[in-house]
Amino acid sequence: MDLKERALRAHEEWGGKIEVIARCQVNSRDDLSVAYTPGVAEPCLKIKDDVSLSYKYTRRHNLVAVITDGTAVLGLGDIGPEAGMPVMEGKCALFKAFADVDAFPICVKSKNVDEIVRTVELISGSFGGINLEDISAPRCFEIERRLKQVCDIPVFHDDQHGTAVCCAAALLNACRLTGRKVSDIKMIVNGCGAAAIAVTRFLMLLGVQDVTMVERFGIVCEGDSRLNPAQAEMAALTNRCHQTGTLADALKGADVFFGMSAPQVMTAEMVSTMADHPMVFAMANPVPEIWPEDAKKGGAAVVGTGRSDYPNQINNVLAFPGIFRGALDVRASDINEEMKLAAAHAIAGCVPDAELNAEHIMPLAFDPQVIRAVASAVAQAARSSGAARI
Repeated sequence: MDLKERALRAHEEWGGKIEVIARCQVNSRDDLSVAYTPGVAEPCLKIKDDVSLSYKYTRRHNLVAVITDGTAVLGLGDIGPEAGMPVMEGKCALFKAFADVDAFPICVKSKNVDEIVRTVELISGSFGGINLEDISAPRCFEIERRLKQVCDIPVFHDDQHGTAVCCAAALLNACRLTGRKVSDIKMIVNGCGAAAIAVTRFLMLLGVQDVTMVERFGIVCEGDSRLNPAQAEMAALTNRCHQTGTLADALKGADVFFGMSAPQVMTAEMVSTMADHPMVFAMANPVPEIWPEDAKKGGAAVVGTGRSDYPNQINNVLAFPGIFRGALDVRASDINEEMKLAAAHAIAGCVPDAELNAEHIMPLAFDPQVIRAVASAVAQAARSSGAARI
């Protein structure tokens, strides 16, 4: 039985990957009178007078909504909200398994930005955080931006920011291993969609100064009429020498490559034209931009992918559970840049100098210290930045 058959059979047997379990006992009339009527009226009245008490008297303090419209599900594309449900359930299962965060999948049957924003805004009072998932670009940018304006709880698009945090951790440790400073490297990003833009912005916040992005049509350059609005914004921030050409042209002399694009668009020969001991992070899934063995043939000193069957997996599960755990623990109103930077440094710090090598720049997804370190760092950053409310 291959993996596809196993997965289908397992999903049929599970009948869903999550369920609701009561935290109270309802085994007697007395139990019923406390958990439900008439006793339940008392917490209701307390919350009526002070909405913040909803965090004290309900599960809101530990509950995250995982929301999608089904337009960019894994590598499957626009398959619809119902078809995206297995992925959202899986995300909820990861929240619980890794960080003891209760998460609930909500698949919105609309592609209209106004409708999605209004839907999430209206239900936000039931949750302590919102995790946006698998929403296509460029709509995802607008949806997140507007939700951050109208919601008083953290709104986090994991495809953008979880990926960015993990990429930052990988870059920090790869630079530590190869003796580089983040501020000195020349970086090429292949792709200019939601994840690539978020990663680029975040790595520039981390300190990267020389960045060039590449799309299917070539190097992203200011003034190009083919750019969508989000890409045009990035063109104004990157490629300050206004280089044009192909990915092969952009890679010459570069220190690091980040790929969030398409399978097998990079060759060993391209890697050989990069700077000495280059860093290659090819994260297209399931087939990366270049296979690790080919990147190494071209001279790559460090190689990372999104796959679990190769070393240095850049996996969002290292980031989002701990980020939300830390944010919920201090009842944060936002997940801001300071909190995300703290998460990236915490993930990188989980690989000590004695263990750092070309095959081990990222901690393993099941390393329990990662969640603790990220949650603690995020909570502290929330307090320092003013996002914490307790």
